[in-house]
Amino acid sequence: MWDAVTSLWAEPAGRNPPARGRGDRVYAALVVAGVVLETVLRRDLAWRPVAVVFGCGLAVAVLFRRTHPLPSVAFAFGTFAALDVAAFVAGTEPMVLYSGWVVLVLAYSLFRWRAGRDAAVGLVIMAVAVGVSAGTDFGGVAETITGAAVLLCAAALGVSVRHRGTAREQLVEQAKLHEREELARELHDTVAHHVSAIAIQAQAGLFLARSSSLSGATEALETIDREAARTLAEMRTMVGALRDRRKQPAVVPQRRIADIERLAANSTDSLRIDVELRGELTDLPPALEAAIYRVTQESVTNAQRHAQQATRVEVKVTGSATTVRLTVSDDGARTTRTPNQAGYGLVGMTERVRLFGGTLTAGPNPDGGWHVRAVLPRQGSAT
Repeated sequence: MWDAVTSLWAEPAGRNPPARGRGDRVYAALVVAGVVLETVLRRDLAWRPVAVVFGCGLAVAVLFRRTHPLPSVAFAFGTFAALDVAAFVAGTEPMVLYSGWVVLVLAYSLFRWRAGRDAAVGLVIMAVAVGVSAGTDFGGVAETITGAAVLLCAAALGVSVRHRGTAREQLVEQAKLHEREELARELHDTVAHHVSAIAIQAQAGLFLARSSSLSGATEALETIDREAARTLAEMRTMVGALRDRRKQPAVVPQRRIADIERLAANSTDSLRIDVELRGELTDLPPALEAAIYRVTQESVTNAQRHAQQATRVEVKVTGSATTVRLTVSDDGARTTRTPNQAGYGLVGMTERVRLFGGTLTAGPNPDGGWHVRAVLPRQGSAT
């Protein structure tokens, strides 16, 4: 029991609660309208003016249920308990407000968004309110148990949704980490290639200088300067991708834009893959070429796996003086899938493109199928 309490107390707050919007205001207005309508139609309702004021307070609590859920719960359940005590002392019927079931939303929000210690305090407040209701004899044992069970169900639902959201965020972070580790491996290959070229040219320059061939030495030094500048640019582009420096990157083949044409070899009788490369696609940084290839490969793989009734996947890579544009589109059936439902491969592609200063969008085509579009600067850098 104590371990469960300790675990609840240490639970972190939910991340990124949605901002208050029009839907919240509409919900609050419906609460007020429901309370007013209830006071007008119910002849057996005691303390009608108090009910209207309390209903307005509940509406305000609904507005703040995500940003300040504990004060909202404290107000709602504390007021319920105070009204029960007041009715018991005055010897009158209690104010039984059917619209008061909105407190279930407050309980859910508390356990969905706040830290464990706030949830524990809120649980105590709710337990005290239920105990006061039982102690004043206004509710029978069955009604008290039923009310407590419903409150616990709302709280349990909040905890469940919270844990599912946390698990999804962890999967997203893992997808981003995977992309960064891939970039780290590509950094290893790129830098190793350029540094090897620098070393060879330096040795040649030293030999030519010793043999008094100044023109040859000058040419070797110019090559060293270019290779060194290129290596530094690659380092600046990809150093932000290093996540875990304790891991030694494995040596993997460095992919280039020209390798994208090989993806057409994956065509089948039922799904043709067409690749078109055009524009200025030369003299690109190797790391950028590798990133474009990886995004293309992932997009084509996703189309092969998920595009229903698709017969063709079209890949277009267009280079200009400042950017490289990539479009991967299929002609599959219409889909209701949204970019947020497209899986964690899309998260990884977006992260890879973002590291090079580019943008990536994905979504359904108007006439059916799915598309992925990316725009990357020719000299992108990690952010």
